[in-house]
Amino acid sequence: MVLVKEVLEVLNRLSPFELQEPWDNSGLNLGSENDEFSRIIACLEITLNIALNAPQNALIIAHHPLIFKPLKTLNYEAYPGNILKILIQKNISVISMHTNFDKTHLNKYFAHTLLGFDNLTEKGLMLMKEGVNMEFDALLERIKSSLGVGKLACAKGSQIIKDLAFVCGAGASMFSSLKAQTCLVTGDVKYHDAMIAQSLGISLIDATHYYSERGFALIVAEILHSFDYLVTIESFKNPLQII
Repeated sequence: MVLVKEVLEVLNRLSPFELQEPWDNSGLNLGSENDEFSRIIACLEITLNIALNAPQNALIIAHHPLIFKPLKTLNYEAYPGNILKILIQKNISVISMHTNFDKTHLNKYFAHTLLGFDNLTEKGLMLMKEGVNMEFDALLERIKSSLGVGKLACAKGSQIIKDLAFVCGAGASMFSSLKAQTCLVTGDVKYHDAMIAQSLGISLIDATHYYSERGFALIVAEILHSFDYLVTIESFKNPLQII
């Protein structure tokens, strides 16, 4: 059996944990670096079903930290306590690859591999593409087609889009650093963010938190396969449904 710290070291070389945002909690969320593991599981989010189905002594690599904010109590009846109880009982270790992985891998996957944009430049957590000069409606249709969805929430700040910005996950609050006639493609756009952005001539397209990050497990599995680790990918359905 292999130690958790060996996988942790590989992940840290490819996506250094020091790159995470100050408010983040990437790294070893549960367990010990010196624990041995029986199997690696990669997932976007650790759900109750994933915890129940995971074998004893597994190592789960998730995008979102299971322990994000400081816990004052551990309620076994509610998330995340209900999941943590099972993981602890089964001696399962958890590594989170969150904003560090956004910067090194996931945002590029979202903007380039999934949406098909190239010649991107980095600006903090954002990726930028300048000089696109597209009509907003055409851009929206392209993104819907790339994601395979029929509808997306959006706020049109201008008909012509000169520049694009991409942030996987929840990056709508970053629009304030953008110029007019820029469109930010991200997830979790809030009502008042949309109002303010429109007033500044900035457009927002909500690609949803789920769709912008659903490639996480596949990327991690491919990376670890190249180091001869076998990885099981656990799928995760969007908890938010449009009915």
